[in-house]
Amino acid sequence: MTTVLTLPFGISQEDLYLYNEGVLYQSYRTFGAHRIKWKRKTGIRFVVWAPNAASVCVVGDFNKWDGTNHTLEQLGNTGVWACFVHGLKDGERYKYEIVTAAGQKLLKSDPYAFSSELRPHTASIVTDLNGYEWGDSDWMNRKQALFDRPLLIYEVHAGSWKIHGKEQFLTYAELSIELVDYAVEMGYTHIELMPIAEHPFDRSWGYQITGFYAATSRYGTPKQFMQFVDRCHQKGLGVILDWVPGHFCRDDHGLREFDGSPLYEGPNWRKADKPQWGTLSFDFGRNEVVGFLISNALFWLDYFHIDGLRVDAVAHMVDLHMDKPEELRTLNPYGGKEDLDALRFLRRLNEVVFHYHPETLMIAEDSSAQPAVTSPTYLGGLGFNYKWNMGWMNDMLRYMQLDPADRKHHHHLITFSLLYAFSENYVLPFSHDEVVHGKRSLLNKISGSYEEKFAQLKLLYGYWMTHPGKKLLFMGSDWGQFDEWKDLDQLDWMLLDYPLHQDMQQYVQRLHRVYHATPALWERDCDYDGFRWIDVHNAEQSVISFERRGIAADEIVVVVCNFSRNDYGNYRIGVPMPGSYELLMHSGEEVSAQGSFAPITSDEIPYHGRGYSVQITLKPFSCLMLHYIKTSIEVIQ
Repeated sequence: MTTVLTLPFGISQEDLYLYNEGVLYQSYRTFGAHRIKWKRKTGIRFVVWAPNAASVCVVGDFNKWDGTNHTLEQLGNTGVWACFVHGLKDGERYKYEIVTAAGQKLLKSDPYAFSSELRPHTASIVTDLNGYEWGDSDWMNRKQALFDRPLLIYEVHAGSWKIHGKEQFLTYAELSIELVDYAVEMGYTHIELMPIAEHPFDRSWGYQITGFYAATSRYGTPKQFMQFVDRCHQKGLGVILDWVPGHFCRDDHGLREFDGSPLYEGPNWRKADKPQWGTLSFDFGRNEVVGFLISNALFWLDYFHIDGLRVDAVAHMVDLHMDKPEELRTLNPYGGKEDLDALRFLRRLNEVVFHYHPETLMIAEDSSAQPAVTSPTYLGGLGFNYKWNMGWMNDMLRYMQLDPADRKHHHHLITFSLLYAFSENYVLPFSHDEVVHGKRSLLNKISGSYEEKFAQLKLLYGYWMTHPGKKLLFMGSDWGQFDEWKDLDQLDWMLLDYPLHQDMQQYVQRLHRVYHATPALWERDCDYDGFRWIDVHNAEQSVISFERRGIAADEIVVVVCNFSRNDYGNYRIGVPMPGSYELLMHSGEEVSAQGSFAPITSDEIPYHGRGYSVQITLKPFSCLMLHYIKTSIEVIQ
């Protein structure tokens, strides 16, 4: 029988050993502020890692911010400090007062705090996350991997989707009604929230974090965020969080030089510094730091029932030179620029997450040429199950900005992606990154007149929806936000009073419904056999045509996209099977006209290497989807 030695305040030596080894994967149950009973008294136990501190006190309103009587005890040579304060209640504000080896006094927020003050205040808040009664058991019991299921993600910045006024945000409770109902009505499968972890500066959008374990207080309490996730699940929506292990804030109250030494960022300042972002990178070679981050990933899955993590800036994590001036570039021990510690961290992260939550979506936001990002770690991959397809997105947006008359000279921009579309499991993202910093909105990027912009955005969405890969769309793009994203204001919802924007929203909503109802568009997203070109070479007319195929042999959709201003009547394309084809979608027709077209019967005329073909009218800037009628589905009107 193994004896577990217990240190003061109910902390086990085994937990501290595992923490120092970087494998205490639920360290948030030990570290931070927790209600316990110690020596027949109930109070709060405080535990913090500060190995180079000379002393640590906990200070707060309860002791008038004087820690003289609340000094933490160092637990052996583990670098961990702890104390117990009798009688403390939830809601108490606190910080750690750390005296460094040089005698400097620091006031630091708790790295494991479950809640923080509303900015600009920075104190941690004693918070009990237990006791919320979840109502999402049906959802949790049927969660599964989504490779052969629809995945249509709505990316949202909660602070600017809708607001009541300047810095008057919708609460988690309000978002759980308004945002969730909107996402359901539009047919999304998941909401992806830009970072919810606590951050000091609104305009960082959450990507520069000080409280990795605290749901931001801008919108309410942690349990109100639980309520938001709960209602998403009850309404059939998954929740994905942007998760930011690549860097952290320099703010004095945060992790920077936490105990007076470069603790979380590591001692090599050239490697740690991220001058472009004004942040510091984590030291992925230190066990305790790796454990802190992996535990944080599990924390959101365990406590908040989160369905997936979109891991931000993978390319920046694994490339020691990316976006760094020459004087800050470092090399790994073998002379390369790959951060070998970061690569090991990502592999272990995915292994641990899938061990505890095998149904989780782990999505890499990665612009690098790193191979095998979505391959298993035992095959040498990074172990994610999805990766953003940044190459496809960049090529498509570059192409759509061209004058239509010039597109025939750049035809490869819309076809090249199929050379690598199945090398990874991809998500096709039209994200916030593409509609800020002077890049203009998706609608306003597109070349042409005002009316042509709308027609071409519909065409772009048609190709996006039929191209292999899962889908992500940033808020406002589904109804044609014209100005680029304004992060201090809400979306321009008044545009929905105008017919072209109303029509765009209705078109996108119907496109989503057709996507859900058509297995050929999602069953084999990650499978070479799910896609076949019909005509890839028609650069002169700027037209492409292809098939999407489902698991059933007769589950086939034929797609034709005309990226030119020209009207091609009597346009013939080869089709894979004889029979009839019904029109699922036509981006050039009014939504109300969908379903009013008679099926098209194939002719026994060989074309495009196939024995049968059909003749269609191909309008300017249009995308058509033809569904093989043998397995015809009822399309929702």
